[in-house]
Amino acid sequence: MHLVQLLLPVFDDTGARFDERLFTDVRRELTDRFGGVTAYMRSPAAGVWRRDDGTVDRDEMMMVEVMVKSLEPTWWAAYRTRLERRFNQDAIVVRAIAMTQL
Repeated sequence: MHLVQLLLPVFDDTGARFDERLFTDVRRELTDRFGGVTAYMRSPAAGVWRRDDGTVDRDEMMMVEVMVKSLEPTWWAAYRTRLERRFNQDAIVVRAIAMTQL
C-alpha cells in the first residue's frame, strides 16, 4: 500500500487565492478513481525554496492524500502534468510513501 501526497498551491503567481472549485475538482477526481481522499484545507503549509539565481520563493500549499493499493506511476505523472496546467505551475509535488495500514 502507498500514501500518495499532492502539494497544491493555495495562491497563484499574482497572490490571488485559487478558486475553491479547483480543489473541489481534485477531491472529486481522486475520490472517483480511488474511493476516498483526505485534504488538509484549513492549515496550509508554507514552503520556501531558493532558485538557481539565488532569489527565494515562498508559497502556501494544501496537502491532499490518497491511499492506494498499488502505485501507478504513469497515471500519477500524467495527473501531475494536468494539475500543473490547471494551477498554472512550473511544478507540483506528487510523492508516494510505502506504508502499512495498521
